[in-house]
Amino acid sequence: MSDIKSNVELNCEGLNCPLPILKTKKTIDGMQSGEVLKISTTDPGSVNDMDSWAKRTGNELLEHAEQGAVHTFYIRKK
Repeated sequence: MSDIKSNVELNCEGLNCPLPILKTKKTIDGMQSGEVLKISTTDPGSVNDMDSWAKRTGNELLEHAEQGAVHTFYIRKK
């Protein structure tokens, strides 16, 4: 597992596109700059979605890990 410390955790397991991205956006919007969000999802499409969303919005995708069917992302708010 990651050594990255998160300020907020978001469980999107069982949700399909576009819900993980929509919930990520809403959660990030309520966070302070520099804080880290940990997201877990089971949607395989979220791998590409989170990467492109982070690049498009200027937030930093710190890490992506996969364990079984669960994808975990750490994103730092810009």
